[in-house]
Amino acid sequence: MAEPHDLTALEQAAAIARGELTSVDLVEHCLDRVAALGDTVGAFVTVTPDLARQAARAADAAPVQGRGPLHGVPTAIKDLTLTAGVRTTFGSAAFADFVPPVDADVVRFIKAAGLVSLGKTTTSELGCSLYSEGRVAPPARNPWQLAYTAGGSSGGAAAAVAAGLVPIAQGSDGGGSLRIPASLCGLIGYKPSRGLVSGGPLGSGAFGLPTSGPLGRTVADVAALLDVMAVPVPGEPYLPPPAPPGGYLAVARRAEPGRLRIGRFTTPMLADEPVHPDCVAAVDRATALLTAAGHEVVEVPPPLGPQAWPLFEIIWYVLALAPVPPQREAELLPLTRLLRARGATVSAGALAATLGELQAQVRLGAARTAGCDLLLCPTLAAPQAPVGWFTADGDPAADFDRQRRFSPYCAIFNVTGDPSVSLPVGATTDGLPVGVLLTGRYGDDARLIATAAQLEHASDGWDRHPAIWRAVDSANVNGDGAGRSPS
Repeated sequence: MAEPHDLTALEQAAAIARGELTSVDLVEHCLDRVAALGDTVGAFVTVTPDLARQAARAADAAPVQGRGPLHGVPTAIKDLTLTAGVRTTFGSAAFADFVPPVDADVVRFIKAAGLVSLGKTTTSELGCSLYSEGRVAPPARNPWQLAYTAGGSSGGAAAAVAAGLVPIAQGSDGGGSLRIPASLCGLIGYKPSRGLVSGGPLGSGAFGLPTSGPLGRTVADVAALLDVMAVPVPGEPYLPPPAPPGGYLAVARRAEPGRLRIGRFTTPMLADEPVHPDCVAAVDRATALLTAAGHEVVEVPPPLGPQAWPLFEIIWYVLALAPVPPQREAELLPLTRLLRARGATVSAGALAATLGELQAQVRLGAARTAGCDLLLCPTLAAPQAPVGWFTADGDPAADFDRQRRFSPYCAIFNVTGDPSVSLPVGATTDGLPVGVLLTGRYGDDARLIATAAQLEHASDGWDRHPAIWRAVDSANVNGDGAGRSPS
C-alpha cells in the first residue's frame, strides 16, 4: 500500500481535493520523516513545525473553489531565500541568527498557492559552491548513497525530495545550483529563463545569473511549481517571457513539443576535462530516446569553451561580495573568504569590461547553435562525488578549480539566460543517478518542458527511490561511509 510520501506532489493535492487526506495529515507525515531522516541526509537548517501545522490548518480551511493544483502540499524553502520571521542563515555561521523581516516574492507566491513549507533547506555558504557542507547544518548527503554529496547550492532541497521528506521544493540556480543536485540525486531540477521568476524584493541584481526554480520527482510536479513561481512582478529588471496557454503544467501534461532539431555535444565548456563514460552514456541514451520520438539529433560544437572561464570566474568572485557584518567575516569558510578577497580586487572598469566580453562570447555561442531548437549535453563531467572531496586538500583555490572541472556545463546557461533542466536519464554501473542537461532557447520554457515530459514518458518515468525511502529508523539509514573518487 502506498504511503503518503509515495505520492507525487500533484497526487497529494488530488488526494486532499478528494477528501482522502488533509494537508494536516501530509504535514504530520512529512514532519515525522524529517525527524527520522532530516539530519541523516542533511536536508534542513531550520525546521518550522508549528508554522507548518498552522499553515496546513489554514489550507484545509480554505474554500475549495479557487484552490490551485498544489494546494495543501508540503514543501520547503532554500536557506538562501528570504522568509519572513524564519531564521535564514544563507548557509553561513556569519548569519546563524538572522531572521528576515520580509518574504522573497517566490515565498509569497508559494504561500498564496496554499503550499506548506516545513522549513529552510541546507545550502552552501552564500551559494558560493556546488556542495552543501557548511557550519550551520549537517552536510547535505545523497540519499542514494550517504557517502556522496547531494550537491549545491540547493543540496538540502535535493536531499529532502530524494529522501521523501517533501515531494517538491524551491531552490535557486546561479551556476547550476538546481541542476547539479538534481543530477546527483536522480531528480528534475529546472532553471527558468532569465526574468520568468521574480528575484525580488531584493536580490534582483547579480547580473541576471541566479534565479529561483523548482526541484521535484516528475516533470508535471516541477511544471506545476513553476506555474506558482512565475508570477510577473512590476519593476523586475528582465522582461518575463509570456506564459503558455493553460500554464506550464498543461504543457507538461500534453508533452507535445513537435518535431525538433536538437544539438548534442559532450565536450566540456568551462574546463578541458575528461568526461566520465557514464555521463556520456546518459547523453547517448537521451539521444536514442529523442530520436525514437521523431526528433533530429545532430552533433554541434559547444556554444562556449574554456576561454569563457576567466570571465565567468571574475563574475563569481564579485557575486561572493554579499554584505557581511565586518565583525563576522572570520566566521566565513575558507572558500568564501578566498572568493571575496579576489572579488575585492576587481575594479568597476574591469567588471564592466568582463560583462561586455562575456556578452560578446554569448552572441558567438548563439550563432554556433542557431539552427537548434534545444541543446543536449551532460549535466556534470562525473556522476558523483564523496562528501568532503572538494575540500580534501585544505586549499580553497584547489577546491574552486575542482568544482569547475566537476561541473563544466551548467553555468554557461546562467550566463546566456536560457532555460535549462537536468533530467535523470542515466545511471552508473552501480545504479546511482546520472543526469543530462536539456537547454532551450531564451524564453521558450514551454517547448523545453514539453520535451522533458516527452522524454520522461519515453523513459517509463523517473519517479524512482533510493533504499532510504523505506527506512524508518537510524539503524536502517546509516551509510557505509565508503567514498570513491567521482572520476
